Amino acid sequence: MQLRWSHAFVHVTDLEAMVDFYTNVLGFEVTDRGDVGGNDFVFLSQVETDHHQLAFSATREQGGRSNNVAHFAFRVDDLETVKTMHKVLTDDERVTNVMPITHGNAWSVYFNDPEANGLEIFCDTPWHVAQPQGGPWDPTLSTEDIVNTTRTAFEGESKFGSINDYYEERSSHLAQREGDQT
Repeated sequence: MQLRWSHAFVHVTDLEAMVDFYTNVLGFEVTDRGDVGGNDFVFLSQVETDHHQLAFSATREQGGRSNNVAHFAFRVDDLETVKTMHKVLTDDERVTNVMPITHGNAWSVYFNDPEANGLEIFCDTPWHVAQPQGGPWDPTLSTEDIVNTTRTAFEGESKFGSINDYYEERSSHLAQREGDQT
C-alpha cells in the first residue's frame, strides 16, 4: 500500500482572509463552499484530479498560534518557481517568518500564513542526502550558483548521491518488500 498526501483540513478564525491568501498568493481555486451545522466550509485545489487539497472551516477558537500541524508542504516543478514564490511571499505583508532552507535534497521556502500555520514550498534537487539536514540558501543568486553552492555544501554528507539512484534503490526495496508480503 502506498499512501500519497491528499488534503489537509484546517480550522481557521478568519475564513475569508485565508481563502484570499491561498487563492491570490498561492494560486489555489475554490472548488466548493458550504455550510454544515452553522459552520462555513471552503474547499480549495490546484489539481484537476483532486476535488480539494485544502479544506478550511471557521471553527478555530480565537487567539493563539496554530499548533495542530508543523507545516504543509507543496512541491513545485523547479527552482525558478521556488525563487519566484520567495519574492511573492517576502513582498506580502500577511506572510511571516519567510526562511529559505535547503536540505540538500530540496530547495525550500518555509513561511507562516496569516494565521501562523506553517507552510513549505519546495522543489527537489538532483541529489539525495541522508536527513535531517538543513541550511540557508540565497534565492537572489543565479540558479547555477544555487546549484553549485548546494552541491558543495552537501556532497560530503552521508548518502550523498544522485536522486535517480536513490529512487531506483527505493523502487527495488519496495518491490522486494511487496514480494515478501505475498
